[in-house]
Amino acid sequence: MSNTKFTGTGVAIITPFNTNNSVDYPALERVVEHCIKGQVNYIVVLGTTGEAATLTHNEKTEVINTVVKATSKRIPVIVGIGGNNTQDVIDGIKNVTFNGIDGILSVVPYYNKPNQKGIYEHFKAISLVSPLPVIMYNVPGRTGVNMNTETIVSLAHDFKNVVAVKEASGNMQQIMEILRDKPTGFDVISGDDALTLPMLLLGATGVISVVANAFPLDFSTMVEEAMSGNHPLARKIHYAYLELIGALFTEGSPAGVKAIMHQQKLIENVVRLPLTPVSEKHYHKLIEIVQKLK
Repeated sequence: MSNTKFTGTGVAIITPFNTNNSVDYPALERVVEHCIKGQVNYIVVLGTTGEAATLTHNEKTEVINTVVKATSKRIPVIVGIGGNNTQDVIDGIKNVTFNGIDGILSVVPYYNKPNQKGIYEHFKAISLVSPLPVIMYNVPGRTGVNMNTETIVSLAHDFKNVVAVKEASGNMQQIMEILRDKPTGFDVISGDDALTLPMLLLGATGVISVVANAFPLDFSTMVEEAMSGNHPLARKIHYAYLELIGALFTEGSPAGVKAIMHQQKLIENVVRLPLTPVSEKHYHKLIEIVQKLK
């Protein structure tokens, strides 16, 4: 049985910025509404795609409050709280007011390159203080270390509030092993838009998506149809979006999806350093790819 609150299409929501680099809160409200109208199942705020690493403490608090108010309990909200200092993550969890928040997404510690025991102990410490369900986030391409099958499955068995893993290792062998060995009720969520369909067919319960910021309805439809058994339609949407998904990450994420959302007149085309907007050439390439979808 799945943890149904986090089943289907989640969106790792972007953080819009004004041209003066301040957070554009009205645009954030527009993006939330855009995603909800696109029938997404939940929103993840302050993830990697939200450029959380570049936000101040006060901005993070206001971003959370804005998203919670904009969703108005229509769909669940998950907040990203992670880092490479375990005690700092614990303190952060203790100091957050979780009104209107349904879960925590926490990334494998980056930069330090801990071994598997260190990763286990990190998430154990988080589990022991978290008042909400915890989704672990395995993304070795960003963190420099992979959380392996044994560690994921052990944490899933040992801590009831560790309810899922967002798997973005890209290693299908590992993903299949997790799906095979996980306890009942523990969710495996795709962290890679391009691998979402094959992961769903293997037993994953959904995705935390980047492309759904811009195209929530199409991506939500693909996930829903795949999970309900309409594989031909799911495959059609998957292949229609495959080129775009690849292009979103060519010059960094979320620069790619923000460029498309700028074309859609949802936001300004602004990211914070050390990221930069996509080049003019790539911006026009994205326009060409999007035109093919129409």
